[in-house]
Amino acid sequence: MELSRGVLVTGAGGQLGTALCEEFADAGIVALTRAEWDVALPPPEGLPDVDLVLHAAAWTDVDGAETDPQDAAAVNVGGTQHAAELGAPLVVFSTDYVFDGSKHEPYVESDAPNPLSVYGRTKLQAEAVAGDAAWIVRTSWLFGWTSKNFVRTMLRLGAERDEVAVVDDQRGSPTYVGHLAAGVRELIELPAGLWHLTAGGDCTWAEFAEAIFEEAGLECRVRRITAAELGREAPRPANSVLRSERRDAPRLPHWREGLRECLERLGS
Repeated sequence: MELSRGVLVTGAGGQLGTALCEEFADAGIVALTRAEWDVALPPPEGLPDVDLVLHAAAWTDVDGAETDPQDAAAVNVGGTQHAAELGAPLVVFSTDYVFDGSKHEPYVESDAPNPLSVYGRTKLQAEAVAGDAAWIVRTSWLFGWTSKNFVRTMLRLGAERDEVAVVDDQRGSPTYVGHLAAGVRELIELPAGLWHLTAGGDCTWAEFAEAIFEEAGLECRVRRITAAELGREAPRPANSVLRSERRDAPRLPHWREGLRECLERLGS
């Protein structure tokens, strides 16, 4: 895709938006943080014409969506509609949480969604609003070197405590935002439509935590618990591993490689 007029990134202050701005920097970035454009509102006037919109802004508080469904929908569904109104080719980011987790194998693009949570439903509705001309990227368990995420939380807790309790009955593919952004760069050369784009490999949250402590050299034990023991507001799928059934789909590195790269960024 020719990007001579630049790329607009919504949610540019978040972990994914930061990675996308870095990956596409050579194309010229119009980086809009939430302060510059709250996507629940129509686009601000005076935005330049661009060749591509990377819509990374989202309501990501899965539990908070259960108690504030209207605001979650305003951001995830309304925000996607507003991004589409810019009229440029559009990349929208969706989630593994559109599935109910009952499948015992990885989910592929042709599997029927059945979200368990308000968050999952708003993201599925956002896919519909984006339309057939958009690239819809379902991904999972994002982490990066900025913002709030599981890796940064575990590093903090692992430095403070001898033991942390982590859920061991939910399985997915932790995906490093740097690798995802590079995959999106490949994806825009392929036809628009629905794509699953996550790291290689899979693990439970507890296994992920153990890997974080091991790679970071932290002496912290992981006590494996169930999701029921944790008692969060929103239900989550037991299995949300995503894979693409499309032969030309970009393949991202293994999640453990992403973890190492993330820790290197954090260390520097």
